[in-house]
Amino acid sequence: MSAGFVSAKPQPVKAPAAKSDSEAQKRKQNRARLMAKAKKRAVVVPPTPEQKRRELANQQAERAKNREILAMHTRWQPGTLGGSEALWDEVQDGAVAAKRRAPKNTAKLRTVIHRLESQLGKPYLWGGNSPTDGFDCSGLVFYAFNHVLDRKLPRTANGMYRDNGLKSIRQNSLKQGDLVFFNINQRPGADHVGVYLGDGRFIEAPRTGLKIRISRLSDDFWQSHYLGARRVL
Repeated sequence: MSAGFVSAKPQPVKAPAAKSDSEAQKRKQNRARLMAKAKKRAVVVPPTPEQKRRELANQQAERAKNREILAMHTRWQPGTLGGSEALWDEVQDGAVAAKRRAPKNTAKLRTVIHRLESQLGKPYLWGGNSPTDGFDCSGLVFYAFNHVLDRKLPRTANGMYRDNGLKSIRQNSLKQGDLVFFNINQRPGADHVGVYLGDGRFIEAPRTGLKIRISRLSDDFWQSHYLGARRVL
């Protein structure tokens, strides 16, 4: 090599970009597989005795609620008199009875009666509690009252009947807006509920195949299955 001549250093050869991207993708896939395996190996922590107890209690409460709803679905036969939407004309002026209540409850009661009246003629629907789909007996009461109450009513007829927050009322002391309860299927507790309108009449959602209507409490059928009454307002 001649003096003064400096040879050039060899330049490193760069890996193709495609190869670098492929290796990065493989590393990413390997990490994902490792994480998936780690999750499979993770130890499942068993529930504590307290968690098991709460879960069991919740399941039992749900089963009890379902049994009450199913009891109301049995196809019992109503009395021979039946109900009639025409009877509403005789009690539409229920504001007279409402005026006898405390002033703070008068407006609430009028709202309840109006909400009930607006559902007359709509079909019975087991488990229903909306004007769109229909109502069962307790669903109709639930819809009419809970709109004006601070403390909501239970959802089932028997739940309402056993509610200690409601005042027990004798049949000869019934007033407009009182809940009237019946035992139709000979099981313990209430399986049907209606709302007393005055003058011996009450509004109810009877059973599958029938429509929301007004019936007479004095009918032999209702008297033979009458269980009691509760006052909400």
